[in-house]
Amino acid sequence: MSACVNPAAYGSPLSSKVALFNAVANKHIQGQKVNPFSNDHKGGSLPKPKISKEEYGRPVKGSLSEARGFKASQQVCKEMLELCEIINKQGEPLFSPEEKPDDSRVVISFGDLFNIYTVISNKLVGILLRARKHKLIDFEGECLFQRRDDHVPVILLKPIQEIRDMFHVKEEKTSSDEESQNDSN
Repeated sequence: MSACVNPAAYGSPLSSKVALFNAVANKHIQGQKVNPFSNDHKGGSLPKPKISKEEYGRPVKGSLSEARGFKASQQVCKEMLELCEIINKQGEPLFSPEEKPDDSRVVISFGDLFNIYTVISNKLVGILLRARKHKLIDFEGECLFQRRDDHVPVILLKPIQEIRDMFHVKEEKTSSDEESQNDSN
């Protein structure tokens, strides 16, 4: 029992509250022992944290940071899907069916895409870079700029149904991960 509060009478209704307070106080004391910013304990005596490669740079499981990360990831996936939908709807086939009947790639110029997409969002270039990282689209150069790169073709590399299915699977996986997080809390 902590030295913070010493209940005089055991079995009284107050003793259960005192025990709860002592448990919280002990947990806080243990937390301060490993806190490098605590004034009570020296940093040299702290245990070295053990972090696996998978955990490094990731928020603690079940934390609010992890929940915000999941939410942000879902939003980015929605925006990439919306971008691919726009390219598919507004673009033209890269090859005619006579040239390559099995090629489902669609192309649109960056200038046309910029004019269409700026009504929806101001993050077109960032979403283009993210979609290229996921191998959904392709374009020449590192980054595209308005007016200078208006003629650059942006190519949708996969059929739109395959992209929809891919994001639907990601959305299900993310929502099931969030549900398991909520169940563990």
